[in-house]
Amino acid sequence: MNEANSWKSYRQIATQTAPPGQLVLMLFDGALHSLERALTGFDFPDPREKNQTIHNNLQRAVNIIRQLKHSLNLEEGGRLAETLRNLYNYFDQRLVESNLKKRREGVDEVIGHLKELRDAWAAMLVGQAQSQPEPEGELPSHARAA
Repeated sequence: MNEANSWKSYRQIATQTAPPGQLVLMLFDGALHSLERALTGFDFPDPREKNQTIHNNLQRAVNIIRQLKHSLNLEEGGRLAETLRNLYNYFDQRLVESNLKKRREGVDEVIGHLKELRDAWAAMLVGQAQSQPEPEGELPSHARAA
């Protein structure tokens, strides 16, 4: 199996076995990765390569942001879920606009906001893991993952 197929298999298994909170973190990471790749397109001298790189990566990021939005539980999430939905709608709008006009300002703005959300989500997951007691006779969760 070549390296690309190995990585694809790993990602597929990771997404199938990850708990919901970790999946959200993976979505944040995927969106940020696509946005960073889109930014590289702004530096390409060839217009075709520039437009393709920007467009393809912004489309991936928009799709991930839409998945984040659709995963919100508005009934149980209350005001926070509504606020996140509004933020995701705004991010979607800014990225579509940046893609159409091929301007990086919206991409930079969304990256900044997504990094903050991602870091807050990661901190929340760490806090949850630290507050859960380890079952008797089992290795700590960080040791089991190794």
